Amino acid sequence: MRRHRQSLWANMFLSHGAAVLCGSAAMLATAAVTSALSYFILGSTQFVGFFAALSAAVGGFTAGYVCGKYRRRYGLLSGIVCGAVLYAALSLAGLFALGVPADIRKLLLIVTAGAIGGVIGVNTKRPKNLT
Repeated sequence: MRRHRQSLWANMFLSHGAAVLCGSAAMLATAAVTSALSYFILGSTQFVGFFAALSAAVGGFTAGYVCGKYRRRYGLLSGIVCGAVLYAALSLAGLFALGVPADIRKLLLIVTAGAIGGVIGVNTKRPKNLT
């Protein structure tokens, strides 16, 4: 009898977890690049709020896009779930580091970016290595 291994993307919890990890890595990378840009090139902290919102949106979009591209179904819902989980992780980190959870506007930003990423991810070409 032939054994068939289930894909990571077939399991809902593992696929959303992997997508959120990709989104958080993208968020950290964007935050590092924008902080270096702010420190070395701009020399001021004038755009810190904009850069923080940009990195949160990039992380939410990436999480939704990865989940939508590899799960290939329910892009809007998967993007919203990935954005909400990413917000929860960000809020928990802010609660431990600063004692204050993230603002509700950041939830709306991340969830909206995740939903857009999920819809775009589902509507892109099918990955070649997806079985």
